[in-house]
Amino acid sequence: MKNLNLVHLNGLKALEAVGRLGSLQAAADELGVSLGAVSQQVIKAENQLGRSLFQRTPRGMVATEFSAPLLQRLTTGFQILSEVVGRAQARDDSMLTISVAPVFAARWLVHRLDRFAERCPGIRLRIDATTALVNPGMGDVDICIRVGRGNWPEVNAELLLEQEVFPVCTPALAAGLKTPADLLALPAVIDDHAMFSWAVWLEAAGLPGAGINTRHVFNDASLCLDAAVAGQGVMLAWQTLAGYPLETGSLVAPFGLRAKTGYGHYFITAAGEREPAKVSRFKTWVREEIALSMEKLGFDGPPAANPTKPPRRGSPSSP
Repeated sequence: MKNLNLVHLNGLKALEAVGRLGSLQAAADELGVSLGAVSQQVIKAENQLGRSLFQRTPRGMVATEFSAPLLQRLTTGFQILSEVVGRAQARDDSMLTISVAPVFAARWLVHRLDRFAERCPGIRLRIDATTALVNPGMGDVDICIRVGRGNWPEVNAELLLEQEVFPVCTPALAAGLKTPADLLALPAVIDDHAMFSWAVWLEAAGLPGAGINTRHVFNDASLCLDAAVAGQGVMLAWQTLAGYPLETGSLVAPFGLRAKTGYGHYFITAAGEREPAKVSRFKTWVREEIALSMEKLGFDGPPAANPTKPPRRGSPSSP
């Protein structure tokens, strides 16, 4: 192992992160250091190794043909090291760390945490509300819940709920609606970071190419939902986002028509590792809660439509 004396460990970590993530900034965010620090570590490590490992392009850092397999082996090596450290630390089985998007935590999960505590009194939850990329095999996170297509590399992805979208608005705004086309006259509040557009639902409703009357645009789905609850307009929402206000009656879903987006909610766990009992118990509880909430909403079966897939508005969330 004397070769390890030739390159500093921080340099190897920087090389691995940049190679896996494809950019200096993403690597800096993951490693918790500055962009300049990562850049210097990469340059120093390349000098110590005696060759350049990346092509600097406008689209990011691209591994050379020579370095691509080496960087992959670095990733494998650090995964093994992470597993060894995790076992040495002997994680507290009474603490379950969950990584979820802030909107899922705020709009679905927190309303139900007391029921989990009653079901599993010996397990304490730590909620890591973030959209940052997380691999449960390379940190202290036990499980993630993410929205996407389920094709994330190097993790286990298990479908929890297919995402369906539908309009929601206050009962007052819905009072005059008789057909889906009547929605076009209402003001709409738009979630600009959504992975889909209104075209998904409009096509399913038999209104392909129709335009929406945009009133306000938000970069956060939770804020957009608040605007809909306040009567600012109609929003295109999904099950776990709008479930609570639909149950309480502050919002309604006119027409009952839902459209699948091609995305879904997924459990994300570490690949190649035995699933701890606390993770299995949490997954079972979430599945039961999802089934119960969908039943309350009348979403446990049809109607749902699969329109032709529209152009994507963004990139799916990642683990």
